[in-house]
Amino acid sequence: MGVKKGNSLAVNIGGIRMKNPVMTASGTFGYGAEYSRLIDINKLGAIVTKTITIKPRQGNPVPRLVETPSGIINSIGLQNVGIEVFLREKLPFLRKLKTRVIVSIAGNRMEDYVKLAGILDGEKIDGIELNISCPNVKGGIKSAGRTGAGLFAQDAGISSELVSRVRRATVLPLIVKLSPNVTDISGIAAGVEAAGADAIALVNTFRAMVINVDNRRPVIAGGTGGLSGPAIRPLAVRLVWETVKAVKVPVIGIGGIMNTNDALEFIIAGAGAVSVGTGIFVDPQIPLKIIRGLKEYLSENRLTGIGEIKGALKI
Repeated sequence: MGVKKGNSLAVNIGGIRMKNPVMTASGTFGYGAEYSRLIDINKLGAIVTKTITIKPRQGNPVPRLVETPSGIINSIGLQNVGIEVFLREKLPFLRKLKTRVIVSIAGNRMEDYVKLAGILDGEKIDGIELNISCPNVKGGIKSAGRTGAGLFAQDAGISSELVSRVRRATVLPLIVKLSPNVTDISGIAAGVEAAGADAIALVNTFRAMVINVDNRRPVIAGGTGGLSGPAIRPLAVRLVWETVKAVKVPVIGIGGIMNTNDALEFIIAGAGAVSVGTGIFVDPQIPLKIIRGLKEYLSENRLTGIGEIKGALKI
């Protein structure tokens, strides 16, 4: 029996039609142009830009990056050029790409997200990622008289309210990036889905610490940072699997994806797409290698489309 022809990697993530399910994770691929000399960006399913805020941010004090076994801890602090410079200097390059472009946004207040979404609503992009889960920024939740030290993504009610308000500000597809640093990610995911999210991305990094035993101080200047890389993959796969059972919108799997098998774990667990982050620092070609590997997997297993293995976990 011959191998079936026309193996398709095409997916639809919350209204964003992509040629394949492989994306880049926000914060790891800059604004695209930085990697354009290293890989053919147009072969990717989508790129997610470095997270943008209203005003430019310098980020956190150094040192803010440290390697750890099977991963890295970062505390960059959402350093970025701000929305005005992004629109003027970064977006023109992104508009020329033949792949989908998703702009990641963040803020200290709900009003920040609403304003950014409204500005981007009239731009030629394919979607918006709401980064409500970065563990490396200070300021807490500030909206409607509430203050706190937590993340938007750590409160189900506030997450839902934020998504609902942003939903009214734009017609673009909304991807909500959630935090693993919670007790019940499925409940939060269901809440943002009901509020208008078109897709859910998870996970963001796990809050972590490395200590210098000689001076007995944290290696990261701010004390803690976000752990990413292969060390978190089994945790991220489990959280994706749990979340897929709680929502109907597509879920994007993120966390320690270094090769095709890693991507397949997330897809079999139910993810509709995957994002490569830390792996890009090791080898910028990893996303393209995964795309080729997925095509080979479909052919070897006589499958006509990636959807045939999505959520195919046998328990």
